[in-house]
Amino acid sequence: MVKAFRRLFAAVTVAVLAFRAVGSFLSWIEHQEDSTTDAWIDEDEFEDA
Repeated sequence: MVKAFRRLFAAVTVAVLAFRAVGSFLSWIEHQEDSTTDAWIDEDEFEDA
């Protein structure tokens, strides 16, 4: 009986951690989309200088 409670507790813990990880990842993606910084560098822009 104790073994079943441990497994249930472990399954709930893993589910909560997975839910938090997915939520954090989606929040990070939204933050990246809102960012106005352009990560790509145009090399032709520096050749003119």
